[in-house]
Amino acid sequence: MIKQNSPASPPGTGRTQADPLAEFNPFPGHERLVNSSADPEARNRAVTTVDQAARGVADQTVAATGANGSRFVRACLRQPVDRTPVWFLRQAGRYMPEYMAVRKHHSLLDICRTPDIAAEVTITAAERLGVDAAIIFADLLLPLTPMGLDFEFLVNEGPRIHTPLRTAEQARNLRTDRTAELSYVARGIEKVSSYFADRPRTEARHPSPDTLGIIGFCGAPFTLASYMIEGGSSRNYIETKKLMYDSPRNSSGVVGADVLSQAPGVDAWSILMEKLVTVLTEYAGQQVQAGADVIQVFDSWVGALSPSDYRDYALAPTTRLIRNIQAMGVPVIYFGVETSSLLPLMRQTGCDVLGLDWRTPIERTWRELDYGVSIQGNLDPITLFAPEPVIELRVAEVLAAAGGRPGHIFNLGHGIVPGTPVESVLQVVRQLKQF
Repeated sequence: MIKQNSPASPPGTGRTQADPLAEFNPFPGHERLVNSSADPEARNRAVTTVDQAARGVADQTVAATGANGSRFVRACLRQPVDRTPVWFLRQAGRYMPEYMAVRKHHSLLDICRTPDIAAEVTITAAERLGVDAAIIFADLLLPLTPMGLDFEFLVNEGPRIHTPLRTAEQARNLRTDRTAELSYVARGIEKVSSYFADRPRTEARHPSPDTLGIIGFCGAPFTLASYMIEGGSSRNYIETKKLMYDSPRNSSGVVGADVLSQAPGVDAWSILMEKLVTVLTEYAGQQVQAGADVIQVFDSWVGALSPSDYRDYALAPTTRLIRNIQAMGVPVIYFGVETSSLLPLMRQTGCDVLGLDWRTPIERTWRELDYGVSIQGNLDPITLFAPEPVIELRVAEVLAAAGGRPGHIFNLGHGIVPGTPVESVLQVVRQLKQF
């Protein structure tokens, strides 16, 4: 049973409960702690559930101060910081030689499902780059497997769902009682949290000790549903929207998943939203209990919706998920791509931080949101291929647009792409630390 963090037990306290990653070595080629030929999930099936009835709304201020002085967590809550914190979407990825050395021996899913390797990849990127937060190495689609939808990653094609969901009967058959099978992600977070717990960091210009923030994450209901329905990535989301439009507008999904799935005549979209909220809430709870200071909710494909469709079919379940996570005592970052027209509605979820892609002007957008939410972003990832003076200029422009207000977290407007020069990423971090 997951114990929810209370004001007396804020996020990050789980860090002392697990031993640091034994014999961690950030360089490729060392002897690993696991047998790569073994079942990557076999050791990680401990039963972990979220006690919904025990939740209380946590004091967010206590969450910030309790996370061992993390400037990243304070920025998530719009509290003053000594400098703008920085981390990167996909900071552990194919642009980094250390990661590619690991990929020579392990598939993407093997890495995700093996806590020692996932922790190693996460720690290596955070230490190599000197960022203010580490995001656990995992994949958005991991919850699909315990729900009963198998998938694989095809070379040069991305994820492929073997049996796309298209009917209410298929939605009813989705499982919500096997989320404990995802506990390998929480075990990876425990290892990362423990590793950094006793390693406070100082900088020449900012001598106060700072603790690295630990980020867990999950997909948002719409984005996961789109993968499940389309069978993979999509350009137009035709099947997803067809299923969505068959649902009553403003469906809030407030009925329990088990009751809803058995009710006659209930549409597939309503059942799917309810089950996704149930599974994702428990999954996020596992990560919080393991030591995650913040949860990021990725709504990668929500930009495919018009504001009216987002309001009528995605806002309610997303709001429920975000509020459920916040009730565990941690801030929530909500990020989507091509969402400029959706941001006022996305703010209605109550998220603590809105992630902005590079097409969205920070200064105007934050002003239109009354500075009532933290902002994360938003350098164009391709800028990292530019000459050093151009990178320096664009980083300075992002910082100037944020205006030094509490609540800005520097990041890219999307993930680091393969082939990005590592030195360019390091240049951005150095610039942030001198600002």
